[in-house]
Amino acid sequence: MQKNQRKLQRNRRRRQGVTLIEVMAVLVIMGLVATMVGIAILPRIKDARIKATRTDAQSIAGAATMYMTDNEGCPTVEQLVEAKILDKNKKTKDAWGNDFLIECDQDGPVAKSAGPDGQMGTEDDIY
Repeated sequence: MQKNQRKLQRNRRRRQGVTLIEVMAVLVIMGLVATMVGIAILPRIKDARIKATRTDAQSIAGAATMYMTDNEGCPTVEQLVEAKILDKNKKTKDAWGNDFLIECDQDGPVAKSAGPDGQMGTEDDIY
């Protein structure tokens, strides 16, 4: 009878703790799940920034058109804010913190963003 009680006590002690291998397996699984989520979400964040910047550029181009009806020449973003056509609390910079550039031609003003790389004249420019 005493041997059976000792066996039961030993078995209880073994079942109470978590082994290092079990902890490591859980950490590896959590790392894999986090990696998969990161891979799925990061491209979406970039696409959302591009869409938001494109929308902001269109708003700034519209504000520049309004400015040009009353004033001569192609405005800058600062001039639009000074003229209170564009609210300084609104987006006056793109999603990466770069200033918009306004270019005017016979078709009207176009607001451009340097895009993710921050350099104008590259293939990732947004307008």
